[in-house]
Amino acid sequence: MEKWIQELFTEDVLKDAASRFGCGTSHAKKLGDFENYVYEVHRGEVPYILRLTHSSHRSKEEVEAELHWINYLHKHGVNVSLVNDSEAGNLVEVLETGDTRFFVCLFDKAPGAPVKINDPLFNDVLFYKWGKLTGHMHRVTKGYKLDENSRKRWDLDDVLDYEKYLTSEEDRDIIEKGRLNKETIRGFDETSDSFGLIHSDIHPGNFFYHDGDLHVFDFDDSTQFYFVSDVAIPLYYSVWWKFRNESLETRSEFGERFLTAFLKGYKTECEIGDEWIKRIPHFLLLRDLTLYSVFHKKWDLSHLSEGEESLLSQIRKRLHHDEPIVDLDYEEILTDVRTT
Repeated sequence: MEKWIQELFTEDVLKDAASRFGCGTSHAKKLGDFENYVYEVHRGEVPYILRLTHSSHRSKEEVEAELHWINYLHKHGVNVSLVNDSEAGNLVEVLETGDTRFFVCLFDKAPGAPVKINDPLFNDVLFYKWGKLTGHMHRVTKGYKLDENSRKRWDLDDVLDYEKYLTSEEDRDIIEKGRLNKETIRGFDETSDSFGLIHSDIHPGNFFYHDGDLHVFDFDDSTQFYFVSDVAIPLYYSVWWKFRNESLETRSEFGERFLTAFLKGYKTECEIGDEWIKRIPHFLLLRDLTLYSVFHKKWDLSHLSEGEESLLSQIRKRLHHDEPIVDLDYEEILTDVRTT
């Protein structure tokens, strides 16, 4: 979280936010503070997830649009965390902090626990279920009607304004690659079968495993974009988290295994054309560029930790050398998916 927002967020703000939903903070547990403040709080003995979003990050209308979609998915059988009304009957409560605001909401806590990268559960069965959950979400979403307070389109995200955050001379070629990548993706056809609301961040940190099922949460990055991006991002993060220090060959070998299992699960719920799968490299590159820009926005570049410096330099090096996170034979993968 940016330093100036940290200075606005006080214990009193947290207590006020929780009280709007009838929750206490005596045993509040902080779960995250990268783009939102996220806490586990309790109403009686029942745990909930309290989220505070600063007005510099999202508008009230954007937050409401996200929450309405989540509850629609929940109503139609997708394993997502229900959003609760406040004691005043609102999905979003507004807390004034000077001339800015925090937008507060409360989610049911998802059952289960995360699957760690080195957990035995991180296998083809999980990848299949991951794909099936994503396909289910997309199938249901194709029947969802957007209103005037819908989530923004992907290309309006400020972190894709690369020149705003990448100011070093050595990043000039990365800025140009980002511009060309956006131009290419903007040229793809937008139809009801290819384009709509997506989660945009379904990685292992954003779902729990419980009794054989996956339960997804954290829809803060949800946006209007191509559905295939929700296929590319799980591929990206699975490879990046587990094998980012390995060779391209090793990363690609795992990536092929992951994507094959994921697509087998996805296609049990939702169809996706072969041409979209073959376009995945464009969306993998977009994720590299997005992360690179986000890190420049969020981190103090003059005081990077060893881990932050490593992550940033890895992406920078790959972008400079046009090295993808994975290099896959998508035709072969599609053949494997069709024949099994």
